[in-house]
Amino acid sequence: MKREPTHSWRIGVDIGGTFTDFAFERGDGEPLIVEKSLSTPSDRSLGVMEGLQRLAGRESLSLAAFLARVSAIVHGTTVADNTLIEGNGAITGLITTAGFRDELELRRGFKEDIWDVRLPAPRPLVPRRRRLTVPERIRFDGSVHTPLDEHAARRALRELRAQGVESLAIATLFSFVNPVHELRLAELAREELPGVPLSLSHEVMPKSPEYERTSTTVVNAYIGPRVSAYLDRLAERLREAGFARELLVMQASGGVMTREYLRAAPVRVLASGPAAGVVGAAELARAKRVPDLLCIDMGGTSYDVSVVRGGMAPAETGWSWHHRAVIGLPMIRVETLGAGGGSLCHVERGVLRVGPESAGAEPGPVCYGRGGDRPTVTDALLVLGVLSEERALADGRMRLTRSGVDEAFAKYIADPLGVSIEQAAFDCWRVVNANMTQAVRRSTAARGIDPRELTLLAYGGNGPAFAAIQAQELAIARVLVPKASPAFSALGALAAEAALDEERAYLRTLGSADVRELARLWAELAARAEHFLGAAGFGPSQIHARYCVSLRYPGQNWSLAIDAAPAGLLGDREFATPALLGALRERFHARHEAEYGHRRESEEPEVTGVRLIASGEIAKPARRTAEASAPPPPRDAPIRARRRANLGRGFEEIAIVDGAALVPGDFVRAPAVIEERFTTIVVYPGWQARVDGAGDYLMERGA
Repeated sequence: MKREPTHSWRIGVDIGGTFTDFAFERGDGEPLIVEKSLSTPSDRSLGVMEGLQRLAGRESLSLAAFLARVSAIVHGTTVADNTLIEGNGAITGLITTAGFRDELELRRGFKEDIWDVRLPAPRPLVPRRRRLTVPERIRFDGSVHTPLDEHAARRALRELRAQGVESLAIATLFSFVNPVHELRLAELAREELPGVPLSLSHEVMPKSPEYERTSTTVVNAYIGPRVSAYLDRLAERLREAGFARELLVMQASGGVMTREYLRAAPVRVLASGPAAGVVGAAELARAKRVPDLLCIDMGGTSYDVSVVRGGMAPAETGWSWHHRAVIGLPMIRVETLGAGGGSLCHVERGVLRVGPESAGAEPGPVCYGRGGDRPTVTDALLVLGVLSEERALADGRMRLTRSGVDEAFAKYIADPLGVSIEQAAFDCWRVVNANMTQAVRRSTAARGIDPRELTLLAYGGNGPAFAAIQAQELAIARVLVPKASPAFSALGALAAEAALDEERAYLRTLGSADVRELARLWAELAARAEHFLGAAGFGPSQIHARYCVSLRYPGQNWSLAIDAAPAGLLGDREFATPALLGALRERFHARHEAEYGHRRESEEPEVTGVRLIASGEIAKPARRTAEASAPPPPRDAPIRARRRANLGRGFEEIAIVDGAALVPGDFVRAPAVIEERFTTIVVYPGWQARVDGAGDYLMERGA
């Protein structure tokens, strides 16, 4: 029977290295629908359309009829990240100020691991032959020191044309204060390089420092054509299939925005999938009143680590390294490791290694039976009994096979190390677990966070299989696994607000700042927010805003964003009075002391810019509270079967529990495996799991 919806249907989409995930919310208190399709690396929009077709089939509707009832599709994409990882972006050129040709290679002298003498420097996205300079110079105050040499500029542009440049970055000194030379260079580029996309640094990142702005602009130019082409292709497929609304795209800052806004700065979609997961985690933290979370997202290709404090996941600006390139735009902080279900296991110089290379979706792990011949983490879990050949995955669309798995482990691991196949699989499990746990330690220690104070939130298709053992090694007492964990980032995309987060440079000491100038810059940002959020369907009275000033002490590289006033409506700027400067000074001193443990009241803070964070609230997915009004009656969960498995203390008989049969109040005692439709939750020895009032899993130690 066809379903007649009484509320808007909304779909979140997240493309991973192996699977494309879907979270379908029908409203009216109906349960969330989770769906998956295999990712299609050759054209990722095909995997999206296949998943939408499956959702339509669940509702007994044609795809056109289904999409006609969908009010929003919110998309987190890995196209930008994959372009950087695979190194197949556009052939990019760079025009910059004379004397600044080698900034991309100097990298401020930064090295990710100063103790690794073998770590090679990253290959610049733009080789030196395509980094050309022109005589010109703008001073820090915006005045022209050296006029632009247009003849030299044309020669440089013609040289880049001869080299077959497909995308051009233009980044000149202090263009964020006065963009006159960049604008003229853009005019010349349109004449000499017709049809070549341009990335202007004063548009992509209109603030200092110089290296960060140049790097961000170059990344934008490198990934931009591929990202824009993908989003345009997906939007066209959706339109042809019957979706008449605007496709909304997730940003690294945690907000969603229209394609038109992101066309000028595709770099903003970097890490948008992991960012969506953190947004969903923050929403869950507030709903369950568990404000501090250590979030781990393990999918088929990567392992992402993030922290939610106080139920918030704010975007950070500044020194954000992503795939060995620095991005100076607001990004939710996520540390990524090449560890997932598809991570390849191999022996290198007598040492067992797992990842970062992945089998991905094509061909995938050996046990998928799609042509893979190298052992992966998923294959190891099958050998260890965590996964089973007897279990049909994804509504029966996929069944794992042991065929070829033992041979792969023997060839690549067991024979080189002189161990059994089962020992080889267990060693792979130990290594990948150690890699992920160490990544958590590095990430939390670098920020002064004690993981023992946090609740571990596990999601992604493979996160729940490792969550409890990682929590044990990190001395974390509680683990939370959402029912929707296999598609949690897609669900997080539905929880995100439409948002614009931008900054404009303003270089002054705080004492010499002019409030009228601050108000003028805020007004310019507010006009952009009203335009782009208006295109997303929000009127001025529906747009809320935070007006901030970026401040630092003299000599510091990085600024802190200080709220000029409590969040309010976009048009409310009555706080911009002369008294604001004194209030900002005290707020900055207090914030700096809270962040870094000291304040320097004898020094006059410097203003580096103004920032506007504007958002239009989207209806959030309905979420039940952690517990029902009356606690559900406890009972031991029904055991569907038993099988031989190794959960860290040798092979033994463990309980197999069907997650679909569990109800709030059910307890699962270790050792056990809970089999959900798209994921497997492992209850390791010394732990127990309980289904809470929302249907989510809470695992605790020592019960």
